[in-house]
Amino acid sequence: MEQSRSSVFPQAADDDGRRKRRKAGAPVTERVAGWSARHRKTAVFGWLLLVAGVFMAAQAIGAASLPGYDPGQAGQAEKVLNKYEPAQFDANPESVLIQARTPGATFGADRGMRQAASQLAAALSALPKDATGISTPLSAGGRALVSKDGRSALVSFEVPGNASNLDAAVTADQHAVATVAARHPDLLIAESGAASIDQATNNSLNYGKAEGISLPVTLVLLLLVFGALVAAGIPLLLGLTSVAAAIGVVTFISHVLPIYSFIGSVDEVAVVIGLAVGIDYSLFYLRREREERAGGRSPAEALRIASRTSGRTIMVSGVTVMAALASLFLVGAEPFPGIAAGAIAVVFIALAGSLTVLPALLSWLGPRTGAGRIPFLSRRRAAARPSRGWAALARGVVARPVIWGGLAAVALLALASPSLGLRIAEPPIDAPHSLPVVQTMLKIQHAFPQAPGPAQVVVTGQDVTGPKVVAAVSALRARTSANGPVRGPVTATPIGGGQALVVNVQLAGNGEDTASYSALAVLRGQDLPATLGKVPGISYAVTGGTAADHDTIQAVDDNRFLVFAAVAVLAFLLLLAGFRSVVIPLVSIILNLLSVAAAYGLITLIFQDGRLQGLLGYTSFGGITWWVPLFMFALLFGISMDYHVFILSRIRERWTRGSSAREAAVEGIASSAGVVTSAALIMVAVFSVFITLPLIELKVLGVGMAAAVLIDATVVRGILLPAVLSLLGDRAWRLRHYASRGTAHPTPRSVQPRVGDPSASLGS
Repeated sequence: MEQSRSSVFPQAADDDGRRKRRKAGAPVTERVAGWSARHRKTAVFGWLLLVAGVFMAAQAIGAASLPGYDPGQAGQAEKVLNKYEPAQFDANPESVLIQARTPGATFGADRGMRQAASQLAAALSALPKDATGISTPLSAGGRALVSKDGRSALVSFEVPGNASNLDAAVTADQHAVATVAARHPDLLIAESGAASIDQATNNSLNYGKAEGISLPVTLVLLLLVFGALVAAGIPLLLGLTSVAAAIGVVTFISHVLPIYSFIGSVDEVAVVIGLAVGIDYSLFYLRREREERAGGRSPAEALRIASRTSGRTIMVSGVTVMAALASLFLVGAEPFPGIAAGAIAVVFIALAGSLTVLPALLSWLGPRTGAGRIPFLSRRRAAARPSRGWAALARGVVARPVIWGGLAAVALLALASPSLGLRIAEPPIDAPHSLPVVQTMLKIQHAFPQAPGPAQVVVTGQDVTGPKVVAAVSALRARTSANGPVRGPVTATPIGGGQALVVNVQLAGNGEDTASYSALAVLRGQDLPATLGKVPGISYAVTGGTAADHDTIQAVDDNRFLVFAAVAVLAFLLLLAGFRSVVIPLVSIILNLLSVAAAYGLITLIFQDGRLQGLLGYTSFGGITWWVPLFMFALLFGISMDYHVFILSRIRERWTRGSSAREAAVEGIASSAGVVTSAALIMVAVFSVFITLPLIELKVLGVGMAAAVLIDATVVRGILLPAVLSLLGDRAWRLRHYASRGTAHPTPRSVQPRVGDPSASLGS
């Protein structure tokens, strides 16, 4: 009879039993890494096929452009407009400016200006699918299209929102305008408006060039970290494949959520986020694996320890990032749901790749990850020695924690103080001022300062064209005045075959100032309740540029503290589960809030106050674009957990092995300094891509994110964190008193696990 393997190889049976018991109690990251290492070809090629499949499928179905609605009354009215009059809802107003180059010439006296207006109307009318609603100073009631001094005139029209190709429609209109302009060299004839500005802005967003600069810089930094081409290429490869898959996923999401109404496209934001976190996660993992091998571990044991320690750190960090981004769904305003969904998908893909493909690659390559070594770098990088400089700084901090921590806290609070005056707003012209179409719009605004867009009162219900509604509109018209907050003319237009009514009302101000917002409040709070509000069976909602901006900013103001609270609670619960400590989550949340506040103060100081405009290439409008601070908070809060979780896990390892709280802080910071500093520099390099782009909100995002990462990885990590931990001592690491163990440590010093033992890992 054949003997069993256990009787022939008793030692092998014992080893199998230990492996099975160890596997049964291993964390999920170790089990996933073990599967990937055993099925490395399946994991690697499966990942590549998945990425290619997702990307090609997305290219085949194409992106959708779903309509996005503003919150509040404005959004309610927009939904009605889109239902009954989609062309009007999506219409993009355009204007052609006509100015005489001869001093003193006026539209009434200059025959050439009048001819140009007539020719423009004829040329645009010949493009019925690209230009509608054409009005000139020669039309009935067109006197408002001539400036007060008579030197400027406008031809206004709309590019239909339901045009099959908006860019093609804008190009056709511009060509028609250019043809007329060529006939009148003595006149300035130029087009501008929402559609033409969007087209010019999107054409100026050269993401490819910016990414072409970012990728080589990132590769150089990775080479400095690892000292070998193969090891440096692994994080970059994983980051790029994550980005390719993320672009595909974002395309799928666009069929569910309106994400392409936001800064042209979410693809580029996804690229930057995916590249940043993908490289960061793989950097943590790969660095720990190389460190363990340099310490004498076998490749299999090094991979196991890296998956248990850095792998779990990555998982906690990634889940925290996604949870923080998910809080943006609470805002209730576009584009937060779409951008949050896209960013969450990107982070999830990078996280999945780091925990599955990376272990497979490391197992497959083994020692060959050190191939392509660079002289003078490879030996020192492979050793992964603790940083003497950071160790010296941390040692000085824990010796005098009150002084060092107090100075760092005061400095960050001083930097954060300008954020108390941070004002969220919508830029008057959300485009680079250097573009010719923007220059034309500025000239139009200068010549016609008295013409903000009207407020649109959208009325629905029973008999909206009946005598009671007509009488209410007349009463509303009677409440207007030439110099009051609500002004005429008041016009009423049925839409949807009389199922709804659009009442246009003029507001005081320029549409974006205090006077306009006050006029909107009078219209909504006094005039409409006293007129249309008394007609039974109908309802109304006010939209328009002023109303949409007001309602969006109000929604952000009303819900920002809800977002802050949700992020803090989720982060607390995740860190509580990860570290088995109440104090550590509280400390991490406070330090993260401090670094985010410092970044807020910096962007307020630079962009809101108008500093460095020439250097950074922007024009300040006295505020910060409304979506940036909240999005920056959610993303930063999650990303900063990368460093906190990684460093804290190293510190906790030292503490569980018997080091004092102060010694553990110094040792943990010194041992993690190299990888954290490298990760921070790479993150800064990637986010700096935004600074090179022309839109002011992207510049704000780039400066704010890069500054916050640097602050978090230096001042917070090197000074505040060790200062707080040294003051708290052993109390920082306790979920409860360990009275039953008879020691301040959860594990007695006499039975401390050996260096690198995975039982000392995060959450063990």
